[in-house]
Amino acid sequence: MSVHLGLSVLAILLAIGFAVFCSYRAGLPRDDLKPKRLPWTFLMILSGFLAFILLVHLFNVLGFETGPENSIFGRGIR
Repeated sequence: MSVHLGLSVLAILLAIGFAVFCSYRAGLPRDDLKPKRLPWTFLMILSGFLAFILLVHLFNVLGFETGPENSIFGRGIR
């Protein structure tokens, strides 16, 4: 197993785990009217985006070529 493959899988699992934790924290009821110190919803979206980017990186490590030049639509309308 390649080091890049192992690190990519580990990073994806960490990003998904952090997104689940942020979702849990964002869903907790608030007892007071003080503002939250951390924007848990934003952190959840950010870690989900990071997991998606890492998934694309994992596909590239596995040998699939991604990018607009390999799309069925090409690089755009010419």
